Amino acid sequence: MSQDILINWAPQETRVAVVEQGAVQEVHLERTLERGLVGNIYLGKVSRVLPGMQSAFIDIGLDRAAFLHVADLMPNIAAKHASPREKGQAEAGGKVLEGDPVQPIERQIFEGQALMVQVLKDPIGTKGARLTAQISIAGRLLVFLPQDNHIGVSQKIPSAQREALRQRVMGLAAPADGSATGGFILRTNAEDASDDELREDIAYLRKTWQRIKEAATRQPPATLLHEDLNLMQRVLRDLVSAQTHSIRIDSREQCGLLQAFATEFMPDTLPKLQLYTGERPIFDLFNIDEDIARALSRRVDLKSGGYLVIDQTEALTTVDVNTGGFVGARNFDDTVFRTNLEASQAIARQLRLRNLGGIVIVDFIDMVREDHREAVLTEFRKQLARDRVKTMTGGFSQLGLVEMTRKRTRESLAHMLSEPCGACGGKGVVKTARSVCYDILREILREARAFNPREFRVVASAQVVELFLDEESQHLAGLSDFIGKPISLQAEGSMTQEQYDIVLL
Repeated sequence: MSQDILINWAPQETRVAVVEQGAVQEVHLERTLERGLVGNIYLGKVSRVLPGMQSAFIDIGLDRAAFLHVADLMPNIAAKHASPREKGQAEAGGKVLEGDPVQPIERQIFEGQALMVQVLKDPIGTKGARLTAQISIAGRLLVFLPQDNHIGVSQKIPSAQREALRQRVMGLAAPADGSATGGFILRTNAEDASDDELREDIAYLRKTWQRIKEAATRQPPATLLHEDLNLMQRVLRDLVSAQTHSIRIDSREQCGLLQAFATEFMPDTLPKLQLYTGERPIFDLFNIDEDIARALSRRVDLKSGGYLVIDQTEALTTVDVNTGGFVGARNFDDTVFRTNLEASQAIARQLRLRNLGGIVIVDFIDMVREDHREAVLTEFRKQLARDRVKTMTGGFSQLGLVEMTRKRTRESLAHMLSEPCGACGGKGVVKTARSVCYDILREILREARAFNPREFRVVASAQVVELFLDEESQHLAGLSDFIGKPISLQAEGSMTQEQYDIVLL
């Protein structure tokens, strides 16, 4: 399916949209003052080891300490990927084997230790960054694993070609003396690469690793050793494929820089790069700003008249499918089936567009026929297969729900563009004015028992004061008579409906 990539650049923010058949499929943002950390390599310092959680907090120079789990330490990663022969040798030496309990983290690292780590996931919400001790450096055609000798091939390359490609990389990467020099994973876009192109990428990646190692010997702990490419450069490395028709950018200066980068590292992408010089803003070509605004809403309308309700929480994301105004033309089962089919396509697109990750629970409309359920599940998996991010999908549960996961590495679009409401604190609801009135009456009674002021003054929002002057005036007067003190009212325009203050005069 042909796709176009649009890049909107400004000094403060870079925005990238991936468009297929006129519909926005993905949106990526990078702000100058809030660059993502995924892929960055740090010389960290172990600040705390937690044996009970088999984890450690690592200081990498951020506001919050980053998190490292025992499974992401190199001895455990090496045991996981070891060959049967290596596992036998490890057993003879008394080392940890795959399937055995992993070596406790307190026996592998200690507080104050300097440790080279790489960011797997950006800080999300209240959680710090997730780290791994296995370093990987992405190039144009290959991913270099300097601490591992494994040679792998992308799963997206047909299985019939994988072994031949793996042997090619092994031959090109092996030094003359046969010493171990790290492993490689062949990326999808390297399927048709020549030997010379692969050799150049191998040399570039090894040179980059050598520079990182030298920096680690000179720099103090909590120092950045290697920073991943910026968003525009990552577009050429990660998003461009054979289906990409054009890459349009609206900045002449940045287009020149990107062309120079492409010429040196990714020449195949150079013919697709275009400078956009139209009068309309580049994102207006496909109404991308409107799609971004709709992606911040809970409700997503379907063309048939049905709709989705998407709720993102700390633990998981829920998607509820409803028929809405779609009444169908034949029978109820057919109406439900068609709505669910359309919803499966829309859900997959919304997951990509909103960059939703973690656990996702989809509540399709209940279907009686088993063939309808299978057809919807097949369509859903087919749409998810288009996602460049790894997904896993289960079948229908006993409650009729579909559980799935989508790998999460960066904040969702909603978390990047919005923040909790100052009025409701992120709850999505506020107390009614009447509820606040009754809270105030109880608080005045509580204060009257503890203090003996001359007068009580209620400072509250205009809605609350208006209710006290109208429908609740009798209750306010009754309380004033009961405590034997006058109660005055003052409206404050800057207060939200839930806010109030009781002043003792």
